[in-house]
Amino acid sequence: MWYNIIGAYRAHSAAAPRPGAVSAADSMRDVNVSMGLNMTSLLSMLKAVPGIIIAFSFHEWGHAFAAYKMGDPTARNLGRMTLNPLAHIDPIGFLMMVIVGFGWAKPVPVNPNNYRNYRVGELVVSLAGVTMNLILALIGTIALVLTAKLSGIGFVANEGFISFRYLPGTSGAALTALGIIGNFVTFNLALMVFNLIPVFPLDGFHVAEVTLSKLTGPKPFMFLRNYGQFILIGILLLGRFGISFISPVTGGIFKGLLKLVLLLFGMPLASA
Repeated sequence: MWYNIIGAYRAHSAAAPRPGAVSAADSMRDVNVSMGLNMTSLLSMLKAVPGIIIAFSFHEWGHAFAAYKMGDPTARNLGRMTLNPLAHIDPIGFLMMVIVGFGWAKPVPVNPNNYRNYRVGELVVSLAGVTMNLILALIGTIALVLTAKLSGIGFVANEGFISFRYLPGTSGAALTALGIIGNFVTFNLALMVFNLIPVFPLDGFHVAEVTLSKLTGPKPFMFLRNYGQFILIGILLLGRFGISFISPVTGGIFKGLLKLVLLLFGMPLASA
């Protein structure tokens, strides 16, 4: 979540790296789009697009709606309290997300001075976007399991990930749908995990500042305000070299959601 301080206004905008191979199935592992313009990379881009659009739109709507409920009508008055993707998608940030693997949405302007209770409002608004992504990820996981069940596809627990088990002749449309849904879940979880990093200007920073500043004092947060963006650049650069905590954390949450939904629907999880 990017925050831009402009006068009394703070702008909320979703930002995320594309996760690595942390999906629930082999057919979902094409989340990382290669730069080569071959058919595989183009199909991977197309599979990623729905998840990116929906995740960003709900994330930003969540901030706008929460701010309105906390007493600030700024985003609503500017037409941002909507699920219309055109109100939220930044063209450059969207293309960067699809092609390069890191992107952002348009900032949602809020004025914290309008909150009825500053600390409560700041906490609720900061958590609203990632909460929407978690809800979407849960809905997507349910859709993933139902699609697999209706298609006669099972799930197998392998070392470090969960994959599909299906027979030759299984519908290609079903496998494509599972790939799209898997990308959708993975992206929402990655967006949530990344934005909860307690580094300025992400959501996690504001959550930490509201909840911990009385204990730690202002100095740690002043440091993060001054150098947070450089820290984030370092995190992203490390990710390009395969050093990232976002993928394993995202994968762990995905596996947990998948096991929970499989249990609720009475579907077994076989061992490899």
